[in-house]
Amino acid sequence: MKYGARNQIRAKVKSINKGDVMSLVKFTVTDPHEMASVLTTESVNDLKLKKGEDVELIIKAIHVLPVKE
Repeated sequence: MKYGARNQIRAKVKSINKGDVMSLVKFTVTDPHEMASVLTTESVNDLKLKKGEDVELIIKAIHVLPVKE
């Protein structure tokens, strides 16, 4: 899949705090040491994100988009 964003970072899901509509997902990366993304709970469920799982972070503007392939 092609993305408009050019900055990509490999990361591990550190924690997931699910709300009714939005969820906060924190990631561990090499440098910087941690990043976070706020996304819909529906997206967290659709991606089937799990703590400790490796993902790729696509970074564009102020948004961090977790991607699983």
